[in-house]
Amino acid sequence: MLGKEDKEKHPTLSSKLTFGQKSADNLTKWAGSWVFIIIFLIAIAAWITLNGYYLFKIYNLEPFDPYPFILLNLGLSLIAAIQAPIILMSQNREAQKDRIRAEYDYAVNRKAEREIQEIKQQLSKIERKLK
Repeated sequence: MLGKEDKEKHPTLSSKLTFGQKSADNLTKWAGSWVFIIIFLIAIAAWITLNGYYLFKIYNLEPFDPYPFILLNLGLSLIAAIQAPIILMSQNREAQKDRIRAEYDYAVNRKAEREIQEIKQQLSKIERKLK
C-alpha cells in the first residue's frame, strides 16, 4: 500500500479526478454490480411483458414497441455503445495506477536486496574478524 508521501510523488496518483473520471469510476462500480444487473433484467422483463402481453391481450391496445422489440434493441445498443468506452477509460486509469504501484514495488525490492547484500558483507567481515 502506498503511503501519503508516495502518492505525492506521482501526479497520476495524487492528481484530482476530473468530473468525467469520477463519472467513469462511478458508472463502472454501478454497472458492475448485481443490483444493476437485477434492475436491468427486471426492466427488460417489464418492457417485454407490457408490450408483448398486457397492452395487446388485456387492454386491446396497440403495443408501442411490438415484437421483435426494435425500440428496446435500439436502447440496449445505445447503452452498450456508451457504457463500454466509459468502463474502458476507468479500467485504463486503474491499469496505469497499477503499473506505477508495480514500479514502486520493484524499486523497494531492489533497495531491500541491496541492503541485504550490504548486511551480508558486514556479517562476513565480522565473522572473519572473530576467527
